[in-house]
Amino acid sequence: IASNVWVYPTNSFLRLLYIFDAVRTGKRIVHEHKVDLISTQDPFETGLAGLRLAREYKIPLHVQIHTDFLNPAFAASSYLNRVRVRIARKVLPHARGIRVVSQRIADSLLASGYKLKAVPAVLPIFVDIARIQTTESAFNLHEKYPQFSFIALAASRLEKEKNISLALRTLARVVVKYPKTGLIIAGEGSERARLESEARSLNIAGNVIFVGWQEDLTPYFKGADVFLSTSEYEGYGLALIQAAASGC
Repeated sequence: IASNVWVYPTNSFLRLLYIFDAVRTGKRIVHEHKVDLISTQDPFETGLAGLRLAREYKIPLHVQIHTDFLNPAFAASSYLNRVRVRIARKVLPHARGIRVVSQRIADSLLASGYKLKAVPAVLPIFVDIARIQTTESAFNLHEKYPQFSFIALAASRLEKEKNISLALRTLARVVVKYPKTGLIIAGEGSERARLESEARSLNIAGNVIFVGWQEDLTPYFKGADVFLSTSEYEGYGLALIQAAASGC
């Protein structure tokens, strides 16, 4: 996909084969290229695949951590996440380098008791604040939704840990006194149908707009009156930074 970037899909038939297929594909890559470092995007499934390759070929392993997996809410959210915490405990002590996106994750990792070979390096996700501040909005949010005198915005993946239900339940209480309050929800995920049903059951469907995944959230951040972050845990909270840069 670039002069120095190649992407190899695993073409897995089942999700259960992801790790096995990643290792198999990784072996082919190691043989085809002069690989001297393996970097994985997380210490979970990809971390386990990376560890197996690093051990077999005696290549240094670098692990990135983008989510606050040591937050109790992470493990509590699903059985799979509890398994992931156990995998991370096995993978991270073998990493020669660890990149985390926030100081909070670094602190929790250092306090975890893991016997780490590397001190976590904090490298946040890059946000082009200057571009956000100078970009003109493609439309005026209040003009697009004139039925609302006050607009709240939630922007995230529509998954259980993002806790969008909290925003809906809160809105149901607000509209009793301020009926022209609107909630714009930007994002997609497995929870969308359930959240739409919940909005109807709370009798606030007319106050909630699901706009799906948006390539450019600038008009939403710059047009909303308030940004809501209801996540049970965050690794970095990219949307919070973007909202702040937009003056929301």
